[in-house]
Amino acid sequence: MRVLVLGAGVNGLSAGVILAEAGYDVHLLARELPLETTSAVAAAIWYPYLAEPRQRVLAWAQISFAAFVALADNPDSGVVIRPGNELLRGYTDDPWWACVVADLTRMDHVPSPYRSGWSFTTPVIDMPVYLRWLQRRLEAAGGTLTRMALGGLPDRAGLVVNCSGLGARLLATDDTLYPVRGQVVRVDQVGVDRWVLDGSEPTYVVPRSNDIIVGGTDTERQWDRRPDAEVAERIMARATVLVPALADARVLGHRVGLRPARPSVRLEVEQRGAHPVIHCYGHGGAGVTTSWGCAEEVLALAKALS
Repeated sequence: MRVLVLGAGVNGLSAGVILAEAGYDVHLLARELPLETTSAVAAAIWYPYLAEPRQRVLAWAQISFAAFVALADNPDSGVVIRPGNELLRGYTDDPWWACVVADLTRMDHVPSPYRSGWSFTTPVIDMPVYLRWLQRRLEAAGGTLTRMALGGLPDRAGLVVNCSGLGARLLATDDTLYPVRGQVVRVDQVGVDRWVLDGSEPTYVVPRSNDIIVGGTDTERQWDRRPDAEVAERIMARATVLVPALADARVLGHRVGLRPARPSVRLEVEQRGAHPVIHCYGHGGAGVTTSWGCAEEVLALAKALS
């Protein structure tokens, strides 16, 4: 069966890979190529964030966690398993996704002004490396990727898989989708090997092999993708409190990504005349975290339609 996958972010590429490796004739069409997408901006720590409903997100995230752990054995994938700390300004129950991580442990001592926190080990994905690796894997399985701006859903394919993110506002006429603007700063690697997260701001420091991603913001319904210098200064000031070594880090660049949020992730089949569409979008801040689980469900739906 010929399958058109719309979107070349992490969900489009992951779905394309799984479908192509299952024997489908897969062609990705995207207005933005992988390194131009919001996925390329992500700090990409496995962490369910801004995505509902929890039960489905948890199932997808659990599959993805296992997939990333396996990929960490491949040095070309850009996936590394890293320990880190989440710091909290109050006391709370364990996170709702704690069952996925085997080593989540309450911290005995946390710095002021924090009141509690936990440590755990989780996959961290270097997205530029990983997206290029996914594209190579897609092409090795016979899939293609073409830059193309679409004005609507194609109607001349055996199956369309819509992973267009915010593009689904137009392609699927879905006005429940809205952007959550995230700004990050990329700095030199200054010897940081643990990630640190303060979810109340949000503020995060995510080390990679050759750099560190420092964030961030979560401004709803703002479409501006131009980095704001004042916002960057505030991000770095907050992050330096968490990781003092960042005070000496050289800034390498600034990026903004628009997370595709909606009340719930849309992963379902829509029958449009004789042409079925599998919608897979609205992952908020959990696109990477749920990517392999969602891709497996896309494959299951495609098989049911075949």
